Amino acid sequence: MSGTRYHMAAAHERFPPDDLLAQAVAAERAGFDGLSCSDHFQPWWEPGESGHAWTWLGAAGALTERVALGTAVTAPVHRYHPALVAQFIATLERMNPGRAFLGLGSGESLNETPLGMDWPGTGEQLDRLEEALEIIDRLLAGERLTRDGRFAMRDAVLHTRPERRPPIYVSAFHRGAAELAGRRGDGLWTMADPEMAPAMIEAYRAGADDAGREPGEILLHASFSWAPEDEAALRGASVWRATLVPDYFTDDWHDPVAMQGRAQREISDEQVRSSFIVSSDPEEHAERIREVERLGATIVVLMNISGEAPLEAVEVYGREVLPRLRGGRVEAARRGTRAASA
Repeated sequence: MSGTRYHMAAAHERFPPDDLLAQAVAAERAGFDGLSCSDHFQPWWEPGESGHAWTWLGAAGALTERVALGTAVTAPVHRYHPALVAQFIATLERMNPGRAFLGLGSGESLNETPLGMDWPGTGEQLDRLEEALEIIDRLLAGERLTRDGRFAMRDAVLHTRPERRPPIYVSAFHRGAAELAGRRGDGLWTMADPEMAPAMIEAYRAGADDAGREPGEILLHASFSWAPEDEAALRGASVWRATLVPDYFTDDWHDPVAMQGRAQREISDEQVRSSFIVSSDPEEHAERIREVERLGATIVVLMNISGEAPLEAVEVYGREVLPRLRGGRVEAARRGTRAASA
């Protein structure tokens, strides 16, 4: 019986890259199906961390054997030329055959403005992402490209390509991006928000239908903080309130100190608890993930934001959370079989 897969997302904003490698090894041992990592130039707060995603994924691939590997997510809009993104994912797949995937999004000012970009409006953000998707697709297909415009190229070609084209999952927080994911991506990546996800999934499927394509994966993203006590789990998640201010994802916000200051004023502890899975109880983690599955996820991406006990949290997921999720699915199937034969 096929079922939902579970990926762990490594948080470069919160943990040093060497600590994240320990989490990656523990995640594979715990039974996660995939491993992704945030791709940021700076964190949402200070002090924080900002290890480079691509370097880290190469190391994570060497230390693991079976988990899928990719970014959550890369923005090929300024900091990264799309041709460089294509080269990166081709190399990652060549070194880890059958395991690589590419998460793509339109980005945030947080990561692009410090490198000299005049942050555009949402329309241009989406246009840049669509153009980048076309370029990456064509380069992965072996084309040689020369073009002017936002992403100028002169006889650009990938000299090293893998046998398998890695899937590309497109991040979406509004309808236009979700439709683009349907037209050009191999899956939709959005937040596991019951108010947002259904509309994004509907728009994604509409975009795929308009393009005459079959919809692909539905990746729903949630974050979890586990610790031996509930209050410690909340402390470990507290800095992440800076990710709960919606306009940080679209408007020109790029000062981590100002972003965290505003979030501290506007985002309550209760909002942190309701937006993230924050608990010492593995069953509560499992039940919240079941709610994500019911929204339609084929892959649940679980970012480890357990600031108080990050490695122990991954181990708890291996011992007590993932078995509950998978065991419950198997038991439901068994009950159905017994009922049908009665």
